[in-house]
Amino acid sequence: MLYPELSKLILDSAFAVHRSLGPGLLELPYHNALYYELAGNNLQVGYNAPFNVYYRGYTVGEYFADLLVNGTVILEVKAVSALGTEPSAQLLNYLHISGCRLGFLLNFAPQRLEFKRLVL
Repeated sequence: MLYPELSKLILDSAFAVHRSLGPGLLELPYHNALYYELAGNNLQVGYNAPFNVYYRGYTVGEYFADLLVNGTVILEVKAVSALGTEPSAQLLNYLHISGCRLGFLLNFAPQRLEFKRLVL
């Protein structure tokens, strides 16, 4: 599946979750609902997908991306009043570590779903 088609499915799924659950919940219900929404759209979804961090051939850490769609797109789910620079930096690090080129930062807390598309 091409990135434009996959991006549309991801955003449509996120909007569906936001419409259904509304704002004001903690992060976990959105994370779980988005997982089921994406899987229901016949996408392969990794939940808390692990990625190793390497330094000079040694594994020095491990990060967990909230959702990994079709092995190529990382989704970071947030439920905060406003997105600052830290979540974007976090997602960029995940993209770099994973080798994925596309990621979405999704904030479900505001009245309207807030999202950022990041490309490495």
